[in-house]
Amino acid sequence: MKSEIDYTLYLVTDRDLMSTPTLEDGVRAACEGGTTLVQLREKHAGHDEFARIARSVKSICDEFDVPLIVNDAVDVALEVGAAGVHVGQDDMPLAEVRRLVGPDRIVGVSASSLQEALAAQEGGADYLGVGAMTFTPTKPDAKVVSRDELNAILEAVDIPCVVIGGVNAKSIPSYAGLPLAGFAVVSAIIAAPDVCAAARELRELIARGR
Repeated sequence: MKSEIDYTLYLVTDRDLMSTPTLEDGVRAACEGGTTLVQLREKHAGHDEFARIARSVKSICDEFDVPLIVNDAVDVALEVGAAGVHVGQDDMPLAEVRRLVGPDRIVGVSASSLQEALAAQEGGADYLGVGAMTFTPTKPDAKVVSRDELNAILEAVDIPCVVIGGVNAKSIPSYAGLPLAGFAVVSAIIAAPDVCAAARELRELIARGR
């Protein structure tokens, strides 16, 4: 049975940016501040290291009843019992991901165009990460999605959509009124001097926009 997912404030981790001594410290503070979903992104870790970090992070997420999504590494997600997997357009094909994780785990897909969004929905994705909405140094090669393209995606698909890329306290109010399921945030939380306070501020801003 799939986890009930609240996409409101979706933390995507990045160990290169974190302000806390450990990733676990950052995830705990973010959860204390109101993060509703955590995606563990470890692009440079080998399997054993990734699995070790995922187990540690999942134990913290479990304390706060916050689901854990693993980026790309389906084997790690299955090994640690994560709620799901997120894949990009250049990662493992969605059909293969779904075959491996089965029907009861969440599968998210990155989309930067209407065509990609529709294909992901048709392929059985549970949600979309739409972006990058602005240039972001965390993914410098990501295609920037226009507001017109975002609106077209939101009108065309029935699955939850979150925006990612340059999402912070300054940009969140500009999305007010759009039917977004939530906001995926990297540096505005994980790199903040006070991670808990940053997450709390963003959660309040999102609530105001709704």
